[in-house]
Amino acid sequence: MGDGRDGWGPSTAMVHAGTMRSGFGETSEALFLTQGFVYESAEAAEARFKGDEPGFVYSRYANPTVEMFERRMCALEGAEAARATASGMAAVASALMCQLSAGDHVVAARALFGSCRWIVEKLLPRYGVATTLVDGTDPAAWERAVRPNTKLFFFESPTNPTLEVIDIAHVVSVARSCGARTVIDNVFATPLHQKPIELGVDIVVYSTTKHIDGQGRCLGGVVLGRQDWIDEHLHDFFRHTGPSMSPFNAWVMLKGLETLPLRVARQAGSARAVADFLADHGGVSRVVYPGRPDHPQANIIPRQMSGGSTLVAFDVAGGKKAAFAFENALEIIGISNNLGDAKSLITHPATTTHKNLSDEDRAELSIGGGTLRLSVGLEDTEDLIADLDRALAVGGRP
Repeated sequence: MGDGRDGWGPSTAMVHAGTMRSGFGETSEALFLTQGFVYESAEAAEARFKGDEPGFVYSRYANPTVEMFERRMCALEGAEAARATASGMAAVASALMCQLSAGDHVVAARALFGSCRWIVEKLLPRYGVATTLVDGTDPAAWERAVRPNTKLFFFESPTNPTLEVIDIAHVVSVARSCGARTVIDNVFATPLHQKPIELGVDIVVYSTTKHIDGQGRCLGGVVLGRQDWIDEHLHDFFRHTGPSMSPFNAWVMLKGLETLPLRVARQAGSARAVADFLADHGGVSRVVYPGRPDHPQANIIPRQMSGGSTLVAFDVAGGKKAAFAFENALEIIGISNNLGDAKSLITHPATTTHKNLSDEDRAELSIGGGTLRLSVGLEDTEDLIADLDRALAVGGRP
């Protein structure tokens, strides 16, 4: 499906890859806001449903606008095929459940977005799939967790919310040694700063709600992988359970992709400057940012990431009370659980995205009462730093 021209850079691919023009020759991608399609004859309908004749059947299965988005994502990711979904969680659920059966075993990193962890810990066991959570940053933990029935490894890198970095090549190696597949949620790195397929990962998922839309407009997700895996595992699951992306949302995502390289470069640059400011502030007790020399996995980052994240994790001194006072004192940065937006957003994971974890589980992930996750937007860096400085005077006092 990926049809980016050889030699195209990512910015060119994000503007042109996958474009299909109608007979009107439109400049912008066409929005095919239709549920179904009409056939010239009953014989043509039969041939289309049998697969003997190419074309679209129903927008739950495929749609021209959605297909353009899938092709463009393939060109960016370096994948053979993709399926766009209604949300990021639809992408995660589909990528996992389409290839698992009762009696299988999944190994997952314990540092996961709350809903992802719910799928691993709560949903999969309901259907007879055993799961094991490991410290993803411990290479030996992946090896120890392998069982004869292990079929899948699942992880994020960098992780949500504390930006741990997992050694992707090592996880892939362990998975291959036992015949398991790997699934990675690559949202925090973005498809521009990390290429999991080049590192050997089998399946990549994104919440396109985040950086790919990047302007807080629409929900969406995408699953990318080899064509044979899509055909064998995802195709029928996707077709019959219906987690498909709407054509309108796909059109919005196409528009978002056109500016993705510009936005991510600006946001990551500002995030690095913000991280450096916070690290020098007396009201902040910890800062985690991929690319800083004090990152816990600083030795791994250059091997798999070409740039930093647009997110910063940090702890304000004084715990939850100080964190809330700090958030409430912000004037530019909004309080929201979303990320990857043009607007800078901050959230308190312990009471939002990871509130359903036990105190012990949060402690394992280094999520404390003072932990905050900042998604840096497109505002002037100096204004963001000034906003943080003012709020720290109220909340995170030395």
